[in-house]
Amino acid sequence: MSLAHAWVAALAPLAVAWAVWEWRHASRKTPAALKILSIWCVWLALAGPQLRVHTGRMAVAVLVDTSESLADADLARASRLANEIEAARGRHWVRVIPFARGPLSAEAGEYGKGGWTLRRAAGEAGQATDLEGALGAALAAMPAGLVPRVALITDGHENRGSAARAAALYQQLGTPIDAFALAGRARPELTIESAAMPAVAYAGEKFAIDLVVRSPRQAAGTIEISADGKVLGSSPVQIEAGAHNLRAYASVSQPGVTGIVGAIRVPGSEDARFSRALDLRRPKLLYISQDPAGTERHLLDALRAAQFEIDSSQDALKPKLDGYQVVILNNQDIESLADARKGEIAAYVRQGGGLLVIGGENNVHPERTATTEDALSRALPATIAPPRAPEASCVVLVIDKSESMMQGHKIEVARLGAIGIIESLKPTDLLGVIIFDNAFRWLFPIGKVQDKEQLERLISGIEPSGGTQIPPALAEAYHQIAPVQAQYKHIVLLTDGVSEEGDSYGTARKAAAGNISISTIGLGRYINQPFLENLAAYSNGKSYFLEDPSGLQEVLLRDVQEHTQSTAVEKDLQPVTLKKVELLEGVGMETAPPLGGYIRFTAKPEAETILGIDGKEPLLTRWRYGLGLAAIFTSDAKSRWASRWVSWQGFDKFWSNVVRDLLPRAREGEAKVDYDSASGELVVDYRLGASVEDPAVAPEIFALGPEGFRQPVEMSRAAERWYRGRLPIGDLQGLFRVRPAAPTRAFPEAGLYLATDELREYGNDEALLRQLAQATGGRFNPEPRQVFDAGGRTALSTLELWPGLLGLALLLNLAELGARKWRGVLETLRRK
Repeated sequence: MSLAHAWVAALAPLAVAWAVWEWRHASRKTPAALKILSIWCVWLALAGPQLRVHTGRMAVAVLVDTSESLADADLARASRLANEIEAARGRHWVRVIPFARGPLSAEAGEYGKGGWTLRRAAGEAGQATDLEGALGAALAAMPAGLVPRVALITDGHENRGSAARAAALYQQLGTPIDAFALAGRARPELTIESAAMPAVAYAGEKFAIDLVVRSPRQAAGTIEISADGKVLGSSPVQIEAGAHNLRAYASVSQPGVTGIVGAIRVPGSEDARFSRALDLRRPKLLYISQDPAGTERHLLDALRAAQFEIDSSQDALKPKLDGYQVVILNNQDIESLADARKGEIAAYVRQGGGLLVIGGENNVHPERTATTEDALSRALPATIAPPRAPEASCVVLVIDKSESMMQGHKIEVARLGAIGIIESLKPTDLLGVIIFDNAFRWLFPIGKVQDKEQLERLISGIEPSGGTQIPPALAEAYHQIAPVQAQYKHIVLLTDGVSEEGDSYGTARKAAAGNISISTIGLGRYINQPFLENLAAYSNGKSYFLEDPSGLQEVLLRDVQEHTQSTAVEKDLQPVTLKKVELLEGVGMETAPPLGGYIRFTAKPEAETILGIDGKEPLLTRWRYGLGLAAIFTSDAKSRWASRWVSWQGFDKFWSNVVRDLLPRAREGEAKVDYDSASGELVVDYRLGASVEDPAVAPEIFALGPEGFRQPVEMSRAAERWYRGRLPIGDLQGLFRVRPAAPTRAFPEAGLYLATDELREYGNDEALLRQLAQATGGRFNPEPRQVFDAGGRTALSTLELWPGLLGLALLLNLAELGARKWRGVLETLRRK
């Protein structure tokens, strides 16, 4: 026996002296003896007495291989063995340690009510087997003072470390290894002769994996695709006898070089696997819009959710286009762009960029001849259609200025509506404005608007007064517009009151006979609604009734544009699918609500019109221009014409698909990583595209690989616009990423997946496992309960006595208390 705190023994004379003093002065000797013994037990416990004894209790570390070389049946058997060893543990110490490239934590398995359920190690962790490292971890995990033993459950294929070296150490330490041999993967019937993926894919985008497989028989199977150890999904496939092609699809949301691993599973055969590196980029988008801030929220939120990185600008001239995969021109008057800017955008598309034009009320037909088509027009799949009336249209506004128009700011809204009509006119259009109360007068006689600002000042000066007399003003408008030479002639009556009908119906019928339409707009509640409805109906116009005048400006503009057949058409129109293409998959166009308007475009003969509207006029059309793609959506993506679309469940999917369809499919240059097996080096090549600036000095480039590998790659100019670097990597296998220290367009990230030995190994190495067991005194494939057979071995264990001494001190203290108080207790009971 020994003392952990020997210095406490030096206090023994004091303990003896106190005991003698306590004994001499005690009136009752029994309680005094108990108290002395209690204090001495505490004193001995503080000294930490220890007793060295031999024990047969065992410490068993259960090492379970979960690397990729194992079959599903192996993992199931390993789980059963681990559970049977746990069940037979009794008083022994047991720990289950999953391993592959190294020891793994709990993610390699689950321990629940049913015991262990082990899983294959994911990603890089499962792409190697290190038996030596696992056996070293077992030694470190087992506590001292117990008989050590290791149960090793594996297929025996090691490709890291040396199990023989570990066995020599175990032999010296006298620690046996019981080896349980798993069967390992059988060689699959099916072979994968090639696996091809796109050179570039984008984060969040579905990409194709094309396989050439060979099978001795016909069968139904599944393809499972994983990225960096995470399963992306699986899909059924039909396997044909002989060599044939298969295609699978996958999508990864995280940008960067990613390791893609696939497995083809066929019942009755082992999995056939393949691995590749894929460069996934996060697409960058330039959004140029003339819409007020906030109106684009629905569209931009949908694109951000689809993993687009977005830069926004309201200035179409300033942003450089380099570095963007797609440019969106939203509600942009493309005709107002400078010719130099149009040339830049066209060149951007021709060199491989994507361009999307979203219509909107700002687009107008250009006042130029057909022979002056500019660079941007040549790049687009459609051109803005001229108004259906090439000649002038004539509009006469008949505006009520009676005293009641003062109520609810109706006159102010009427002024703004009239000014909006002035702004929408083409230079060839004619306009007249009549204002009336009890009488009428021409504010602006019918003619071309030469000075819009002057006319707007006149309209702004309208002041309400008097009553309401519609017939004279309406008759005057008809008589003056009838002889005008114009393709379309339209009168708009705006009133908030009740008037005598007079011969207004006769005027309306005459107008209809002369191809003059009359629309009526009633403001407020106190109007003669049947009169206004009939007046519009007799003249092939429309009637509108607004209790809230705030919507007048939009109604007035829409009505005039519709009846003068302008480029912008504002009315409910149902989109029609003209061609079923991939970008419409999963959108649900059959559930799309109507749109409230669009800009009339004419598709070019070579363009592909996907969606149509209003008699098959294009709604969505696209074509290839040079190396890039350009598309036009002729309506808008905000709460004006698309007010019902922004809440449609297919809105996000539709826009993300449309924009993804425009992403470039070719690199601007070439970034390639190869492996030179003769020298054991990575070979990195960058060939710069024509549109990329050639730097004077190559940037810092680093290679990152398995097991924390990170080394700089020295790049040198091999030829004009061609840089090459080489880097030794030894015997490392797995995914390598090559990337610059700072992002650069000329030197993008690239990668290479070197297939690991784990994926090329089949069966097991039973000979190695037998040697490990024999060399260390263990057993090969024993019964699980046999791992707790110490074989006569014992371990020198330290037995700590201080807990027992403290427990004895507590009992003695209680006995001493009873010895002092028992007579008093009996006396109390007797009295009761």
